[in-house]
Amino acid sequence: MSAIDAIHALDAIACRTETAARDGADTGRLRTTLHDEAHRIVYDQYLPGSGSGSGSGQDGMVQELRLISEVDLAHLVMLAERGIVDTGRVAILLDTISALRADDFAELRGMPMPRGVYLAYEGRLVERLGERIGGVLHTGRSRNDLNATTVRLKTRGPYGELLTEVAELADILLAAADVYRDVTMPAYTHGQPAVPITYGHYLTGVAGSVLRSLAALLEAGREIDVNPLGAGAVGGTSVRIDPHRTAELLGFTGAAANSVDAVASRDFVLRLLAACSTLGVTMARVARDLSTWTSEEFGLLRMADDLVGSSSMMPQKRNPFLLEHIQGRSSAALGGFVAASSAMSTAGFTNAIAVGTESVRHLWPGLRDTLDAVTLLRLVVAGAEPERERMEERAVGGFTTATYLAESLVMDGMPFRRAHHLVGETVLSALDRGVSLTEAGRDRPEVAALAPGDGSSWLDPADVAAAYAYGGGPGPASAEAALRRLTAELEGLQDEVTARRTRWTNAADRLTTTVRALVESS
Repeated sequence: MSAIDAIHALDAIACRTETAARDGADTGRLRTTLHDEAHRIVYDQYLPGSGSGSGSGQDGMVQELRLISEVDLAHLVMLAERGIVDTGRVAILLDTISALRADDFAELRGMPMPRGVYLAYEGRLVERLGERIGGVLHTGRSRNDLNATTVRLKTRGPYGELLTEVAELADILLAAADVYRDVTMPAYTHGQPAVPITYGHYLTGVAGSVLRSLAALLEAGREIDVNPLGAGAVGGTSVRIDPHRTAELLGFTGAAANSVDAVASRDFVLRLLAACSTLGVTMARVARDLSTWTSEEFGLLRMADDLVGSSSMMPQKRNPFLLEHIQGRSSAALGGFVAASSAMSTAGFTNAIAVGTESVRHLWPGLRDTLDAVTLLRLVVAGAEPERERMEERAVGGFTTATYLAESLVMDGMPFRRAHHLVGETVLSALDRGVSLTEAGRDRPEVAALAPGDGSSWLDPADVAAAYAYGGGPGPASAEAALRRLTAELEGLQDEVTARRTRWTNAADRLTTTVRALVESS
């Protein structure tokens, strides 16, 4: 009989006397189960088929147990390496937990959970392995620091997906900006044609905002890379644990320096939702622009057939309805931020359900809906084609070169306010006569004197847009410099996203290898 078998046999005797208590609600201090209605509200989210709340498709119990057991594996390895619990008992626990994980915790489905998933799961391990083995799992920790750790692990999935998708949106925006850098269109202020720019210049501007949001998301997520395991209930532990070792095994970058902060804070929830909210505002505004520009009245953009919907009644319709979904879903994080911050503000600065549970639950729909909005906007930008002739026509018809004309008069020596007034009169004349600004200018000596040659193509919006080379305007050199700078910024942020996600993946692989080696060596 091996050492592991001997330990198992000794504990099997004690195991039978413990089963009844562990299946019920007896915690030593409490002798009854939680009230049925309260249980339904608090714990039934973990029943099979309930959903995890983060869009993973797993039932809540399996996802929760997978997170808990991942922390268990790292914690047990550390306990063995530190000599806190002997390797023989740890090896049995590691082997049993690994088997439960491999079977998707099938034997725990349907078992009583009078005080939540963790205590039911721990009770099952004690039932199978006995108190001397199963009962050491929680050495040197609390559900408080365990929950603070698992929520960080749970965040990695949807957060990592969001980072990748936002980077892809920025990439599409910059690629389209490069393609359409010579497509002249009006820039609009107050809903009216203002000055000539290019469609590529507009997309570059949007990309700049998206990249700032990506940087904000990366910064907001730094807290989830700090390991809170070891903080205990709130004051640490007297057990000589090594939080830096569990941090390494779980893919964190370091361990929490203060036990109160470790269990009291879920700042990353608010910061992530705030960053998502800011990104959501940008996406909603862009969707508003694109919705206007794709209308029949404007006709500046055309959406691909696979990005529009039809009407159930009106056969002529091509509805860019995805833009409305973008506007709707991009606001979810803002609502989540308000709800989460409101919940947090009711709690003292210590471990609290209002913080660790009630505020955190708003994170998952906020991340999920932001991800959906980002994906839809990426598809729309990639599939939208500018109507070049219509854009140029509106740039001419909207008198977008009037400001350039006023500036030309100023450079010729005329005071700006006088130039502004003169050009305003020229625009009014053009409207009255139904002619272009160029033609109306021929009747005004100060204006006509500036026209080169015969002046037939003077004040062409494309030429004027190219002349706006200063102040970050759409001029070729300026546009090229902006694209280069933002492309380099995107590459740096993409590297950081990749490095972060790779670290998490490598840590999971390393933990599996370490557990296997410890079990086999025993």
